[in-house]
Amino acid sequence: MKKLMALSLAMLMTLSLAACGSGSSDVSEDGTFTPTKTITWTCTSSAGGGSDIFSRKISEIMTNEDMVNGQTIVVSNETDGAGEVGRNKIATMKNDADYNLLTFNSGDLMPMVTNTANRSSNFRILAIMAVDKQLLFSCGSTTGKTDYAKAGGDLTDFAAAIEAAKNGTYVVIGGSKGDDIATYDALLEELGLTEDQMGYITYDSTGDAITAALGGNLDFVISKPASASQYVESGDLTPVLALSTERFTGNLADAPTLSEIGDYEDVEVPVWRGVAAPAAMSDAAVEFWTEALRKVSETQAWNDEYLVPNQLISQYMNSTDATAYVSEYEADYMATNGLS
Repeated sequence: MKKLMALSLAMLMTLSLAACGSGSSDVSEDGTFTPTKTITWTCTSSAGGGSDIFSRKISEIMTNEDMVNGQTIVVSNETDGAGEVGRNKIATMKNDADYNLLTFNSGDLMPMVTNTANRSSNFRILAIMAVDKQLLFSCGSTTGKTDYAKAGGDLTDFAAAIEAAKNGTYVVIGGSKGDDIATYDALLEELGLTEDQMGYITYDSTGDAITAALGGNLDFVISKPASASQYVESGDLTPVLALSTERFTGNLADAPTLSEIGDYEDVEVPVWRGVAAPAAMSDAAVEFWTEALRKVSETQAWNDEYLVPNQLISQYMNSTDATAYVSEYEADYMATNGLS
């Protein structure tokens, strides 16, 4: 009887362990993974921002092109702790690791390695999909609440704003975290200004920063084309400076580069946009997702509905290449900023 009970207990423990696996239970005998339930995609920026648009567009294409075996992809915006809570949740996730994806950009990596112990090695890097750049926009509000607006500053002329800042009028720029802050820092250094002359307000997402600008709380907002395009089309935002070595095209073509408005070098901080997963994701699932993302990058929808309207540069890298690229980027960034 005791032997029977012991055997039954052993079998129960085995079944329990199998049921509590790391999310790789859908790896078949031939070593391949196929999703059989809902996938959660974590985006650590608010709805409406560039990262959110990126996440939802890929999810939409994967669903419409039947790349996920008919399963649903749910995008979850998790912005607590400037996104660090969401990133740490993915990094440390054990259960259902094969069913969780994370939008992961250079703008996420920079504050993460600066403010936390997490590193890119705590994730599986699945792919890099594209490269993005920023511009400065203004809303030209007649009800601006800032010092510069109240002083009658020209919100469509960034050269005038530079001179005003140099002459004692406080100018305020807003944007998201990470790469937007890095771009602001590079701009400030090139202009020879201090934060007391031209300040910066950090928001959880570019969408939140644009809302603040439209409310007259900012003079200028840093944004990538994806987040600002609809507001440019509606006339609510005006592109005033291309943070790039060359002008953008289309409805952003009127924005000059920094070298065009004064004796300055152009400033740009290119942003890579990628996808990561929990470190516990199985090799089979990594292979599935990096291949699915490759297929997305080759669709007409990705080109016509994301890259072209948002003026991004296509740059797909598979998991192996993306991991090496992100590791090198991280090492360079940490060395430059004295991080260990």
